[in-house]
Amino acid sequence: MMRVGYIGLGIMGKSIARNILKAGFPLTIFNRSRKAVDELVLEGASAASSPAEVARQVDVVFTNLPDSPDVEKVALGDGGIIDGAHAGLIFVDNSTIKPATARRVSEVLGAKGVACLDAPVSGGDVGARDGTLTIMVGGPGAALQTVMPVFNAMGKTITHVGEPGTGQIAKAANQIMVAAQMVAMAELLVFAQKAGADPQKVVNAIRGGAAQCWTLDIKPPRLFQGNRNPGFKAKMQAKDLAIVIETARQYGVPLPATAINAQLFEAMLALGMGELDNSAVIGVIEALAGLSLKLSE
Repeated sequence: MMRVGYIGLGIMGKSIARNILKAGFPLTIFNRSRKAVDELVLEGASAASSPAEVARQVDVVFTNLPDSPDVEKVALGDGGIIDGAHAGLIFVDNSTIKPATARRVSEVLGAKGVACLDAPVSGGDVGARDGTLTIMVGGPGAALQTVMPVFNAMGKTITHVGEPGTGQIAKAANQIMVAAQMVAMAELLVFAQKAGADPQKVVNAIRGGAAQCWTLDIKPPRLFQGNRNPGFKAKMQAKDLAIVIETARQYGVPLPATAINAQLFEAMLALGMGELDNSAVIGVIEALAGLSLKLSE
């Protein structure tokens, strides 16, 4: 059985690690805070004292971290994965980071004989818990085939996009669409209410037609219950859109709608909403419209 390591046990990472463990893979974990580590140890995982120690003990090591500098530090810094590198090790990054960073990590670890896959995920906390994530993979196909049994414990749609960095390009494209859907949903809900229609009935009326999408299926019930707790934090959405804008600038790609959506998520941070769900961007539209979403009776 393939020995697996997982580093980064946040909202998504802990659920992914748990599904890997449930699938029967021996699992070694590391996280800066101990609560998630202690929880998974009780379920059968083993704890390590550093990323390097994780890497030494496993065949494949995953990371799921907030941003590009975090991945660089854990992968390439002192006490990082590079210090525990060994022949045959595969490194898989589930984080959403800059494509350029993914390519750099792949190049540096590749010189140590480590095969690298950038494999960001989509599907939110629900997908992570249910093992139904979409996984976008850049890197060598042989490494992907080796890791595929672990990916199958995490997600339902695994796509090999291409060379190192292309998984992150796919995730950036994904976040363009996610942000657009969140903002469009916020606008239509506020529009419906202020124009005099029941937003819940409007959602029921339109989601069976051309407007149907994952966002409209999943998010409105939470919002109508007054639940804006994070499945995917707004501050992470803002970070992802910053990656999109920077990468688009690098390649000379105009993204006018995405630039506006990025500003709306930055407004969430300015308003102290960064820890809320990305669907809570409705709060910015509400503030501009001078109302709050009416809950059902």
